[in-house]
Amino acid sequence: MKNQIRIAALVFGVLAVGYYLWHGLTSHDVFGWVGPQMALPIIALTIVPIVFAFSGDGIMSALTGANSSQFRNGLVGLGTVEGVRQTGVYLNEQPQVRIDFRVEGSDGKVFPSHAKMIVPLTQLALLRPGVVLPVRYLPGKLDRVEVDLSGDTTAAQDAMNAAMIRKGFTTPAKLDIARRGIAAQAVVRSLSVPGEIRDGHTRLDLVLVVTRPDGTTFETRTEKFLAPAMVSLVQVGRIVGVHYLPENEQEVVLSLPVNTAN
Repeated sequence: MKNQIRIAALVFGVLAVGYYLWHGLTSHDVFGWVGPQMALPIIALTIVPIVFAFSGDGIMSALTGANSSQFRNGLVGLGTVEGVRQTGVYLNEQPQVRIDFRVEGSDGKVFPSHAKMIVPLTQLALLRPGVVLPVRYLPGKLDRVEVDLSGDTTAAQDAMNAAMIRKGFTTPAKLDIARRGIAAQAVVRSLSVPGEIRDGHTRLDLVLVVTRPDGTTFETRTEKFLAPAMVSLVQVGRIVGVHYLPENEQEVVLSLPVNTAN
């Protein structure tokens, strides 16, 4: 859609200027260059830059609140922010930023890419290295992605789950517990670090005391692979969210946020 709009604007510009030149060169009137025909190139010189500015990466998405037609049906991947910088473009005093990503596709392939989008000043600080965002990408064009604006949390969660299974951070059985299990709170009673590392995540063996909905408690053990920035969330004495199935209380799944402040 963006390319079609830009091509249409360019065609209009060429025709407008071309007609003005043709009229001036073929007219026998001494004022052949002056008259209503001057309006066409003036309009073209006004409209063409505006069209190119507002059809730039991230601008249309900011105006519509949706992904561009090119990426709307793209595959969903997980983009880890590696860098953020402002481009110098503003829309309603909100800056456009270029976000450099390390993207993990739905097939497990990891590739570098980038996206441009308008970000409110109040949210700019949230875009920091290490933050994970769902992105839309095209298999044949991996150099650019768009942050997913569809609001389809199911697709984003499915991408996250698939990535965690591939890396050995979880299993389909644990994901089933997270979907069907009872939500509860637990206190971290003890924590040990066996020393195993997977994809930059440290394995932690936890002993939890879980509180049932009726107020009674039970003790269980579980393991979790966490990024270094998230280890503080499971220190001894911390209250954490968990899910479990009443028929198998020894299998407990931790519920932790994907993105945390450093």
